[in-house]
Amino acid sequence: MKVRFLGGAREVGRSAILVNDSLLLDFGMLTGNPPQFPVETPDPDAVVVSHGHLDHVGTIPTLLSGTSRPSIHWTPPTGQLALTLARDTLKLHGGTLQCPFTENDVQRVTEASTVHGYQESFAAAGHEVTFYNAGHIPGSAHVLVDDGDTRLLYTGDFHTDDQRLVAGTTARPDADVVICESTYSDVEHEDRSTLEERFARSVKTTLWEGGTVVVPAFAIGRTQELLLICEKYDIPCYVDGMGKQVTEMLRQYPEFVRDADALRRAKSHARFVTGRDGQRKRLTDQKAAIITTSGMLSGGPAMTYIPEIRSNPTNKITMTGYQVEGTPGRDLLETGSAEIDGRIMAISAQLEQYDFSAHADRTGIRELLEAYADAEILVNHGDRCDRFAAELRADGFEASAPSISEAIDR
Repeated sequence: MKVRFLGGAREVGRSAILVNDSLLLDFGMLTGNPPQFPVETPDPDAVVVSHGHLDHVGTIPTLLSGTSRPSIHWTPPTGQLALTLARDTLKLHGGTLQCPFTENDVQRVTEASTVHGYQESFAAAGHEVTFYNAGHIPGSAHVLVDDGDTRLLYTGDFHTDDQRLVAGTTARPDADVVICESTYSDVEHEDRSTLEERFARSVKTTLWEGGTVVVPAFAIGRTQELLLICEKYDIPCYVDGMGKQVTEMLRQYPEFVRDADALRRAKSHARFVTGRDGQRKRLTDQKAAIITTSGMLSGGPAMTYIPEIRSNPTNKITMTGYQVEGTPGRDLLETGSAEIDGRIMAISAQLEQYDFSAHADRTGIRELLEAYADAEILVNHGDRCDRFAAELRADGFEASAPSISEAIDR
């Protein structure tokens, strides 16, 4: 088996792995200004997608430009999420270098798409492929690829602990080679119930004091997780941005969430923002939590809310996810100011960060890898891949951290 890394090696973003020159695993983009795409656009016979986050699906429509028509395989939620993200990218950046595909390319994606459930093997580019629940977001999958000689497990992004939205992964299919994500390989997550209670207590305190809490959140997975937490702790909340559409869509796939009834209650508990007639500015005077995109303050309705609440120290901004270096969210946490709509804004509102990660931490990654002590481990999707691979080798694993463009034959 030949494996070549076109993105996502020793970095977080633009995941893209080509197997035997014919089967492509993921094809994402690295958000930024400008965004970064995989180092090569291959011409595979088939594409298999692990899950519906931008860094794994964001560049897929480019694969169907020109005369190329690879088949695309994913779970039902992942297919819907990929199309939602592609159309959002077109809406925001269509016709610019930040959007490398057209509306016609997106339409071709729908024509080439085939959906599969978990543990339903299928053929793709001459390989047998099977999805297993990865516990990251609804529809996320470990991808097992068998070419007849080698069994390759691509973990995609995964979590071993339960979240409110999805249950943690328990799948450990036999494999000879494992491509393992390592986003949080040097971090131990806080106990989730303790984290939730600390978040709820902080938000409620601000509301009691007459303030407003803006909660920047990723539209896919994180927004729904926070809605479930707000319903559980009876926190009044609004939801804005793409998270509204994603929440509605995920309710169509109850078998891919942990508790469909809880998600229904959470949606009913929240109030969806329409954005009409100055609603957003009026909401900044409400004693409520406003859950809104974007999670890294790089666009979306957050650009309206943050300037409105930033000067009042009673208000609060609670960041809820990983902040990529160079994003306004990262700048805000590190310096207390950020570039919002072209202006550097100092923030007097309180700033807090919570690790509601949907990725496994160090313990979770090691727990999964314990099942693969006899396999070769290829570490990717992290900013310390080489160091984590060295730690694994010191513990007896056969492990390495491939570089971008590197090809490995097994």
